[in-house]
Amino acid sequence: MGNLAESLDEYTYEDYESFPEDFRCELIDGVAYMMSAPDVWHQDMLGMIYRKIGNYLDGKKCKVIMAPFDVRLFPRKDKKDRTVVQPDIIIVCDEEKLSDGKACRGAPDVVIEILSDSTRSHDLNTKKEKYKRAGVSQYIVVGKGMVLNYLLDEGEYSVTRLVRGEQGAKVSLLPIDFVIDV
Repeated sequence: MGNLAESLDEYTYEDYESFPEDFRCELIDGVAYMMSAPDVWHQDMLGMIYRKIGNYLDGKKCKVIMAPFDVRLFPRKDKKDRTVVQPDIIIVCDEEKLSDGKACRGAPDVVIEILSDSTRSHDLNTKKEKYKRAGVSQYIVVGKGMVLNYLLDEGEYSVTRLVRGEQGAKVSLLPIDFVIDV
């Protein structure tokens, strides 16, 4: 695929659906952001968190899904929405949001992003603001030696926990407390 920035000024979900399946990117306000493969630490952390949450939610109403999976934060029926992200982990409790089998349509209940050097600023700023605006109730950011836990209250995020060091971080998530070993 050629340079996306040269072919169109902005993209919609309709355009995004036509991209090759192996072409990984996210759309933020119509701009395509390329995604590179994560490192081993990122993938180890992703697997550990996904397993813990998945084991807890097994047989329950809420569903945990890990990347790559599309989240249409502001879905439109005509597919002209301009923001499609692929968070590392999402938890969705409204099964209607997953009814098309292809994407989460609307805000997940929880989003977890694991920081990489190449995505740090994007995750902590741009995507955090999109998640807040979309109404994501809890946004957890995991980095080496730290966990940020944002809770949405009256349209604003407040950081409820910042953990640094060798010990795991205990994070309250829905009705569970789990430890993220950072």
